[in-house]
Amino acid sequence: MKLKFNELNHLQIGRLGEYWVKMLFTSYNLDTYYSDVDDKAIDFVIRLDNAKHVDAQVKTIRTSKTNYVFVTKESWKENEMSRDNLYLALVLLTDDQYPQIFLIPGSAWLNPNSLLCDRKYQQNGKKSKDEWGVNISVKNMPLLEAYRVDEQIEKIKLLKGIT
Repeated sequence: MKLKFNELNHLQIGRLGEYWVKMLFTSYNLDTYYSDVDDKAIDFVIRLDNAKHVDAQVKTIRTSKTNYVFVTKESWKENEMSRDNLYLALVLLTDDQYPQIFLIPGSAWLNPNSLLCDRKYQQNGKKSKDEWGVNISVKNMPLLEAYRVDEQIEKIKLLKGIT
């Protein structure tokens, strides 16, 4: 299989990450549905049962090109971050390697650290929109490991009451 991600444009990279995450959830016997309108930074919904679902925003990066992703606080409001069904799916692409996938619950940003950033630009008089960020670095990889996809999917399945 050809795994040369640096040859793809940013739209292809984004779509590839979404497909990869959707396939992964499907392989765990979870149904996924695309959001027709992406105005709330939700790429798809994972249906757990008739009453429960998980909202997922996918961010995909090439590790050779960038080490930071974010969601604006305009999209993910501060008062929504304590929800147990809001996740950022982070896909890291490195040439010649399969994608690494991490699922970070929105509530994780309530306790920011060197990995998970709470950027309050406007409070400091800047024009940039406030954002929730992920600072990917060698130093922060141990913190990121806690959000490996397999462990997080098991937590999501607990919301449904299945194992």
